[in-house]
Amino acid sequence: MAEKQRTISKDVSIEGRGLHSGENVKVTFRPAPGNTGYIFKRTDLENSPEIKALAEYVVTTNRGTTLSLNGHTISTIEHVLAAFYGLGVDNAIIEVKGPEMPILDGSSGHFVELIKKAGIREQKDDREYYTVNEKITYNDPGNNVTLEIYPDDKLTIDVQIDYNSKVLGFQYATLEDLSDFENDISKCRTFVFLHELEFLLKNNLIKGGDLDNAIVIMDRQVSQVEIDHLAELFNKPKVKVMPEGILNNIDLYFSNEPARHKLLDVIGDLALIGKPLKGRVIAKRPGHHANTEIAKIIRKNIKISSKKPLPPDYDPNKQPLYNLNEVKKRLPHRPPFLFVDKITYMDEWIICGIKNVTMNEAFFVGHYPEEPIMPGVLQIETMAQVGGILLLSKVPDPENYLLYFLKIENIKFKNKVVPGDTLNIRMKLLGPVKHGIALTHGHIFVGNTMVMEGDFMAQLAKKEQS
Repeated sequence: MAEKQRTISKDVSIEGRGLHSGENVKVTFRPAPGNTGYIFKRTDLENSPEIKALAEYVVTTNRGTTLSLNGHTISTIEHVLAAFYGLGVDNAIIEVKGPEMPILDGSSGHFVELIKKAGIREQKDDREYYTVNEKITYNDPGNNVTLEIYPDDKLTIDVQIDYNSKVLGFQYATLEDLSDFENDISKCRTFVFLHELEFLLKNNLIKGGDLDNAIVIMDRQVSQVEIDHLAELFNKPKVKVMPEGILNNIDLYFSNEPARHKLLDVIGDLALIGKPLKGRVIAKRPGHHANTEIAKIIRKNIKISSKKPLPPDYDPNKQPLYNLNEVKKRLPHRPPFLFVDKITYMDEWIICGIKNVTMNEAFFVGHYPEEPIMPGVLQIETMAQVGGILLLSKVPDPENYLLYFLKIENIKFKNKVVPGDTLNIRMKLLGPVKHGIALTHGHIFVGNTMVMEGDFMAQLAKKEQS
């Protein structure tokens, strides 16, 4: 059964100081209808303008992610979005009485507690994932930053950080299942190096900063006088440098808490995709800029895929690329299980073919005698055979290979296929064939009407030699 979308059960509120503005901010989470997503609502401004939590509205990523729409902004959104995403909540209205979200303890922990206090309820609408079918990459060589997302059947995240710090060192964090977010990730706090903290203070940027909402990492030798002055700035009693090289009066939840917080930020920024993600994320030195840039790439892919696909050009008077006899030379299938009449186009990535459906098809005898309809599984087989010709063209001796299904996903039947229809099939290879494994996406059209589409994973395997 399809997973259902979820929202919270009732209104809940929390207050705290904004990290940069220092203003006291009140936030109220409210339930939202299906397919709403996350919407920020600035209740402190006239007409309470709304800002949809989508990557295309990101305007700055300096010490946090900021959205802007129609001249209205909302800042430091990543921790609250991570909380909703990490708990599997798809839809929520986030009312904010102020310019940014409260920093609280520098993690998602308090937001997670608030959402759980509200309760989570299932909705009638199906949850729609963005499934990664081919590798997506963002690189920033100048800052040694790389984000890669690979196909996977669920969201998993690996994060590596290394800032050439003797104190912090190399750290690694992983999340193999979103169900572990609350216990393993949500309470991990943001961190800052001492030299960054000094710069931010001098530039009046962290008016709401506190030694309780960030892990301060000592990246240089400091005197006790300097430490005392820093404590005074934050209205704290005297603090000292702990053996781990951290200035604070807090204990770490995990030895790799900074890396886990970077993973938390990745989740919060990827929530800006607008759909839950299925893919394996591998992030090296990620930051808000890189996170939101790869989210923007995915948003563009979503917009492109949402456009109504057009059928391939087909002129029945034009000589096909392969006629039926040439198709039989390339496929091992034979009647009554050969469902490709001709190939009209093929390049390195795309192939198009034709199947003429007549009342003489053997399956119409039983499916159904009074209302003949082509079975969906045979439409799938038709697409697979067309795609198979493209995949077999990738090896020098295709007669020695067979194709096997490994996975069929996201199959959608849009219209019936009946006798007299001409199926116009297009299959697209989504990436290079690696180790004999190929990912393809296909459509079938009858005239200008799309009748089905789906994703396929197949394996090219050599025939066993007798």
